[in-house]
Amino acid sequence: MTARPFLKMHGLGNDFIVFDARETPLAMTSALARALADRHTGIGCDQLIIIGPGSSPDAVTARFWNQDGSESAACGNGSRAVAALIGGAITIETAGGVLNAEARSHGATIDMGIPRFDWDAIPLAYPMDTRTLPLAWDGIEKPGAANVGNPHIVFFVDDPQAVPLETLGPRIETDPVFPDRINVGIAALPSRDRMVLRVWERGAGLTRACGTAAVAAVAVAQRRGLADACVTVTLPGGDLVITRADNGHLFMAGPATLAFTGSIDLEHFA
Repeated sequence: MTARPFLKMHGLGNDFIVFDARETPLAMTSALARALADRHTGIGCDQLIIIGPGSSPDAVTARFWNQDGSESAACGNGSRAVAALIGGAITIETAGGVLNAEARSHGATIDMGIPRFDWDAIPLAYPMDTRTLPLAWDGIEKPGAANVGNPHIVFFVDDPQAVPLETLGPRIETDPVFPDRINVGIAALPSRDRMVLRVWERGAGLTRACGTAAVAAVAVAQRRGLADACVTVTLPGGDLVITRADNGHLFMAGPATLAFTGSIDLEHFA
């Protein structure tokens, strides 16, 4: 039996299994990720992260797998966890793009880049105005869409708690209009600098926090002229601060916490 070290981390309750594979490579499959993520028979997590060597000394790669075994191009909370673990100023190379990050006290700040709004960047099945999509499900309508490394749609409502996201989320996620599936955000804006957000995360379901969802929701709100340059986003797990710089880049700041470390025999799950 060969035990493989891992870390269990979370960002506002959005939890991760993290394997540092910079020195010892680790092959991951959908089935293995799904087994490890199982909260009853595995370690349990929303996402699994593998950190690998980057293209330069101050860079790392990060790959993300969802609870259902699907691979995700990006993960905002997970990227903060990687940055906090490595420390200092680093570059995180992901399938969704290259992120510049800096570890802070109890967390990190991530430059999430410039959001993409073109319909084929989301992507959608056919051309639509992503500022206000002519779509509706069960009384909630006219969402906005953005891709910030992951695809998101965002609905603005009076009370996010009143929306049955646990049943509506999976229907919207898998609607044929979204060929790569979609993350679903339900948001309210009590003021121009505050947002309340609930998220159905593609491949993971209801989550206590989703960093890319917070960035996408603020991007859509700012595009519609509803929000200021700096917005505090309150998710079930806590607060993230999203700030738009003069160059259009969106920065996400928030906590990342090491919960515990351990080791596991991966052959047991093969």
